[in-house]
Amino acid sequence: MGDLDSPPTFDHPVCMTSDFGSDHLPDLIPLFPLSGTLLLPRATLPLNIFEPRYLTMVRDSMAGDRLVGIIQPRDRSASQPALYQVGGVGRITQFAETGDGRFLISLTGLQRFRVRQEVDTEKPYRLASVDYDGFAADWRTPDPLPAVLRADLENSLRVYLDAQDLSADWQAVGAADDESLVHSLATVCPFETAEKQALIEAADLRERTATLSALMAFAPGAATPAGGTMH
Repeated sequence: MGDLDSPPTFDHPVCMTSDFGSDHLPDLIPLFPLSGTLLLPRATLPLNIFEPRYLTMVRDSMAGDRLVGIIQPRDRSASQPALYQVGGVGRITQFAETGDGRFLISLTGLQRFRVRQEVDTEKPYRLASVDYDGFAADWRTPDPLPAVLRADLENSLRVYLDAQDLSADWQAVGAADDESLVHSLATVCPFETAEKQALIEAADLRERTATLSALMAFAPGAATPAGGTMH
């Protein structure tokens, strides 16, 4: 599979144009199962591709619409694991080939999808019929969070980082827009697979923020405001 070389970044990608939208996304997409990895709208996910089946997937995608679906497997140990139903489709917006035959790509998130069913294929990678029902709002920049919800998120982040013995650039955190901060934290924080899935399936930015705050506040070792420890 691919490895994450660096945390995702957020931008206003060139692919988010009038050429794209739910009506322009295909019903059949290649699937790239990656445990602990989310691709959310307007996020840029760097990937190091080295497995032969995924090298083929990227070649095929580059020759077509450049779309790839990122989705989490339910069981990392299985050779053909069952998958969660909701993932994120993105477009390859950066591509480079290394001297040893790897591909370094960046996917820019477009919209979430739901797997209808996987389809039989002679390709070495997995293909699925998907739909985008219920996710049309992914194309719109969300409204700003209520101040109290943003403050709760930042407070939960402080508790979480203290518990993990980590630090943050709080000036950068304070300057980040709501969606960039929430989606970046949802992607890079090392939550369990099911917890990650709850984040991608959250209905909107407010629900995702509340879920993220709760996951950080109740992480192992996180201290309560009274100084106790949450279990």
